[in-house]
Amino acid sequence: MKHYSLIVIFLTIALTTLTACQKNLAGRTQFMLVTESSAIEASKQAYVDTLSPLQQAGKVDNNPKMVQRVNRITDKLIQEAIKKRPETKDWAWSVKVIDEPNTVNAWCMAGGKMAIYTGLINKLNATDDEIAQVMGHEISHALLNHSAERMSLAMANNMALSLLQKSIDAGEQGMALANAAAQVALTLPNSRQGEKDADKVGIELAAKAGFDPNAAVTLWQKMAKNSGSGGFEFLSTHPSPENRQEKLKKMIPLMMPYYQAAKGQ
Repeated sequence: MKHYSLIVIFLTIALTTLTACQKNLAGRTQFMLVTESSAIEASKQAYVDTLSPLQQAGKVDNNPKMVQRVNRITDKLIQEAIKKRPETKDWAWSVKVIDEPNTVNAWCMAGGKMAIYTGLINKLNATDDEIAQVMGHEISHALLNHSAERMSLAMANNMALSLLQKSIDAGEQGMALANAAAQVALTLPNSRQGEKDADKVGIELAAKAGFDPNAAVTLWQKMAKNSGSGGFEFLSTHPSPENRQEKLKKMIPLMMPYYQAAKGQ
């Protein structure tokens, strides 16, 4: 009976997988149980929940000069993001600067809800071009629907465990299916392929917005040099294979015409 139950589980998962795949703008097929609209809706509350304690502590947007700088950079990136996916003009784009000097991190939830931490800017002594590479990369995760993808994978894992539990002991309710909370997308590491997608799209967004593609390499050089100093949450959710800088370097000649056009050169 157990063998039969396991077969049912695997068939259910296989059928779900086959019917829940779609391609993103990078051309990669993604496994999707959560729709983008659902991920965006969940992100609205997750954004509030994430920022509320920080706002109460006076850590959000408390440096007008830095806020102005970040907004100037991200506004240009958002314009290019909308050109790439016109429907995103309806997203409630926003960015917050979080004053945590020891935290090197940045993120963008589904629907364009962004944040960057002062630790990333100050610890790395980041230039505008390097900040643009970080935020272009983060925006690309949203454009590529990576939040919904990671939420979907978490749900699929929990679905498998739930089905297995029910097959072993039908008298118990079993484990609950994953709660499709956008917080999952913030804490789970990005896949290596997801990082490649975001690197490719992010460096293009930044170049078209007028930011030097060479900064993609110098950014990761700074990340590698300073990663031993602690607080690098960015690296926990953005795995950095050793050859990442080399791959970004190879993209630069392809991006330079976009950058030069944006700069009027």
